This record gives sequence, structure tokens and C-alpha cells, in this order.
Amino acid sequence: MDTNKRNSLSNHSGNNNSSNSNNNNGSAKSTSPADESLVHGLHNPFSKPQEQQQGPPRPKLTFGQRASDALTGFCGSWKFLILLFTFMFVWMCINLYAYIYAWDPYPFILLNFCLSCVAAVQAPIILMSQNRTAERDHIKADRDYAVNRKSEREVSYIYQELAEIKKLIKRSHILDAMPGHGAS
Repeated sequence: MDTNKRNSLSNHSGNNNSSNSNNNNGSAKSTSPADESLVHGLHNPFSKPQEQQQGPPRPKLTFGQRASDALTGFCGSWKFLILLFTFMFVWMCINLYAYIYAWDPYPFILLNFCLSCVAAVQAPIILMSQNRTAERDHIKADRDYAVNRKSEREVSYIYQELAEIKKLIKRSHILDAMPGHGAS
């Protein structure tokens, strides 16, 4: 390994000899901002998963987007279903037992109208939330594809380097087998 590659490797590993020589007791290491960015860019297998960034930061959502996400989260829960069925049961019981003053008699036309209005308002809001989720999934799939392509390029580069190393090993074995070039 030549000295340029060795110096390059020592610089990338975060060792900064000039800053260490300025430090008398060696207890605190001073590194340059470039070295710090290299060190922080390296993957630490011992770091906790929550310390690793999980992709780009999420964009700021508008009030309508946050509201549609909250409504979708609530409407897709057991709490909403239980409340809805409880409301419908109470509505029907009151109207069945209050025979004289019933505001919505047996076919419950007003109740059907209210439920239809709720469904008509909920549907587009839920679709907006689902569209945004689909958009996030599409962006994530694009990012995954880019990572896979980069990994594929890196693996092909490693295969090329491995083939070159095999050639060098074969050449060194041929040279060792030649008379006068062997290591005796």
C-alpha cells in the first residue's frame, strides 16, 4: 500500500495527527469540521437505532392535511365504530319508545340522511389522506430503488476488484514458480 492511500485511510478514519500532536495530555481530541463530517457520516454498528436518521425530514403539513389525517385516524378506529353504533342505537330507541313525540318514526329517514351526510363528508377527506400516504410510499419506493441501484453498482465494482486481485495472485504464483524469481 503506498503512502498516499495510507494517509487517505488514516484521514478518513478520523485520526488527525496534527491536532493530536497539539494536545498535551491527549484526553480531548480536536478534529476539523471536515473530519467530524466524515466521522458522523460513517455507520456505527453499535449505535442505537433511534440515533440513525430514517430518511429525509417530513414536509410541513397544512391545517387541512393534519385535520384529514386526524379524522382518518379517528374514523378508522374501534372507538369511532362503537360511538357510531351507540348513537344509532340510542336514536332508534328514543324514536321507538317516544311513539307520540317521535321526531323520526320507524323507517328512520332522518337518521339515514344524517349517516349519508357523514359518509359524504368523510369519504373525500379519507381519500385525501390516502392520496398523501400513497405519495409518501411512492417517494420511499423511489428512494429504495436509488439505494438498490447504488448497491448494485458497488457490488459490480467489488466483483471487478476481486477479479483484478485474482489476476494479481495468479501472476504472483506464476512468478514464484519461475526459476530465479521464487522466494527461497
